[in-house]
Amino acid sequence: MKIAALYDIHGNLPALNAVIEELKEVQPDLIVVGGDIVSGPMPGQTLERLSLLGNQVHFIRGNGDREVVMAFDGKPLPAMSEKGRQKTHWVAEQLTRSQRDFLSQLPEQITLRVDGLGDVLFCHATPRSDEEIFTPITSQERLTTIFTGIEQKIVVCGHTHMQFERRVGRVHILNAGSVGMPFADQPGAYWLLLSPLGCEFRRTTYDGEAAAKEIRASGIRKGMSSPRRMCSRSQQRRKQRNFLSVWHRSTECVTELTGANAQ
Repeated sequence: MKIAALYDIHGNLPALNAVIEELKEVQPDLIVVGGDIVSGPMPGQTLERLSLLGNQVHFIRGNGDREVVMAFDGKPLPAMSEKGRQKTHWVAEQLTRSQRDFLSQLPEQITLRVDGLGDVLFCHATPRSDEEIFTPITSQERLTTIFTGIEQKIVVCGHTHMQFERRVGRVHILNAGSVGMPFADQPGAYWLLLSPLGCEFRRTTYDGEAAAKEIRASGIRKGMSSPRRMCSRSQQRRKQRNFLSVWHRSTECVTELTGANAQ
């Protein structure tokens, strides 16, 4: 049994297509799409492309998918910037009712067995939240709190758009990275392959200029991120530094002071 874990596609159809093309050689038995599927420039087209893969694909819900459904339904959105609010509503407007219904019924997590690895838990952010943040520098104490009580020996997550791994006791935690909007030094689409041979971080390269043209031709709303911006190496380094130094410190402080989950 081989499983390809594709997380945080964020409506980046060209990146997804590049990974799907590579999967023709890898030939996984299953594909797990780990949430935050549509929050990006080509949301409807991304769902349509994934639907062509049939029963080979298992989906879980991300916080972005949940928020897009809320926007579709006209419900108040959680705290976010005005720009983020506008983008979420724009994404919701691109979806059909059936696509909205599909997103609304996705599970928050699934468990699948891989020969040689055992049961693997797939969730979007953490097993207890679809938006909780932890990073490569999160304290071991807090990490232990997050993953206490997990029965599976391997947990695959995403949400922070960075490939990394951590351990809590016997639990091996893997962040699959992001297909559509990675925080990484090298441009490309990042994903994870699990097989009886082990767990392998993967990166698929693709033509960012051609991808940007494809997205512009699709009628992208002004202000939505393009693959050129998503894959800019210097921007990714800057985002990663900011993410680690600012987001992590602020969420850790909130957790320490209030006991609340990081948002």
